[in-house]
Amino acid sequence: MSLGKSLWSLTVCLAILCTTSFAADGWGLKKGEVELQSAGSLAFGPDGILFVGDAKAATVYAIDTGVSSGNPAQVKLNVKGLEKQIAAALEADSVTVNDMAVNPTSGDVYFSVTEDGEGAIVRLSTDGKLSELDTDEIAHSKVTLPNAPEDKVTGEGRRRRNRRMDSITDLAYVDGKVIVSGLSSGESPSTVREIPFPLNEADAGVSLEIYHAAHGRTEDYAPIQTFVQFPLDGERTKLDGLTYTPLVKFPIKGITQGERIQGTTVAELGNRNRPLDAIVYEKDGKRFLLMANSARGVMKINMEGIEKNKGLNEKVSGGGTAGQDYETIKSLTGVVQLDKLNDTAAVVVTQTDGGALNLSTVELP
Repeated sequence: MSLGKSLWSLTVCLAILCTTSFAADGWGLKKGEVELQSAGSLAFGPDGILFVGDAKAATVYAIDTGVSSGNPAQVKLNVKGLEKQIAAALEADSVTVNDMAVNPTSGDVYFSVTEDGEGAIVRLSTDGKLSELDTDEIAHSKVTLPNAPEDKVTGEGRRRRNRRMDSITDLAYVDGKVIVSGLSSGESPSTVREIPFPLNEADAGVSLEIYHAAHGRTEDYAPIQTFVQFPLDGERTKLDGLTYTPLVKFPIKGITQGERIQGTTVAELGNRNRPLDAIVYEKDGKRFLLMANSARGVMKINMEGIEKNKGLNEKVSGGGTAGQDYETIKSLTGVVQLDKLNDTAAVVVTQTDGGALNLSTVELP
């Protein structure tokens, strides 16, 4: 994980199989060195396989973690000063945590981090111990995106940035395929790809076009920050959170049906904000989306009626909201990462006013 997993890594990847350690042979993974230029978006697939987005290299890796069983229902984790503890485990001077993903079959938590300017993967085991995932000789496969933005800083003023670092903004494993969101080098850069697993080849993907209610116009350039997938009317549907918080749905099958797909904006959640992470879960027979934001707290979005939501088509001014109902969870403050642990709990990373990161297990609201 992370609108990186741009809507929420919030991947409820169903039908994840738990077998003994046949991930490498069963999925065609080969042992060798994984040289991460960067470590960003994370998502789990079958048999404890971890997908890692290396945005600087515009490459997606599938890595065999070697952990494919456990009891997530019994896991409770609490780590104070997460960045400092990770830095100590890596013997690094400084560490930045980029994303987090929970292994759904074991309850182990994995982090993508930048240590002293380089990418690394760190495991938090269910007994609370932190260790670096040794990638010198590990079973893996990889695929490089063919049309990623050039690796250089472009633009002027506050728009000046290296767009390559948004070539991969979120990942999810869905029904034998890896869904990848990010920016491409095309004229309509907001892109979604569907890559068959095992990873062999990636195509150019499709451009995502949405109506941005806060701006009152159709756009195709803002990257998906995080996304989740879930069944809707018998079909897999992708729900995205984009920069400045339009919430958009579109059918996953649309990814393979042309060069452009039109999303349906089911909510406007307020401007001057950025989605950080999200998950889908059920409680009391109802389905909810839980989304962490940079400026508007953690939203519990009611997904009732979302299949009939025809979308917003008029401007929402003044930082207002519209569409799917939601409530702000006041007990969850400072959340920058979250992922589902089991049917009743999630793992969250919170940031204090002083900047320190803490990890804890919380009940799903």
